[in-house]
Amino acid sequence: MHRYILIGVGGVSLGTGAYIWGATQHWYDNVPGVAQTGPLNLHFAKDVALAYLAGGTALLWAGLNYDRSAGIFGASWFVLHALLHIWIWVHRGGPIDLIALTNLIGIQIPAFLALYAAIKLQAERGRS
Repeated sequence: MHRYILIGVGGVSLGTGAYIWGATQHWYDNVPGVAQTGPLNLHFAKDVALAYLAGGTALLWAGLNYDRSAGIFGASWFVLHALLHIWIWVHRGGPIDLIALTNLIGIQIPAFLALYAAIKLQAERGRS
């Protein structure tokens, strides 16, 4: 089961990276909270897209090849990104709003699920 979590989060991350890369203005204008971070910086947005593509590729590889190290590596950026967004949320006063919900569903849950799945992956290989 853990490998399917890695494959799923990796696939969604690849899609997110492709979306940010290919439709940067749309992403900026439509994802709750993004525009509140300041004016669109194309260089920064493309860097974020590349991080999603690299992390997603590592998670997908980990799930397909039972590679725990690749899974932990792939999850590491996502977990650090999730922690940053938790820090931002706390500094916003901890509001329960659309931005917080979007971060929870789109950033924190997938990040921590991916890390958990990567850590648990090795024990699963022998049963498949």
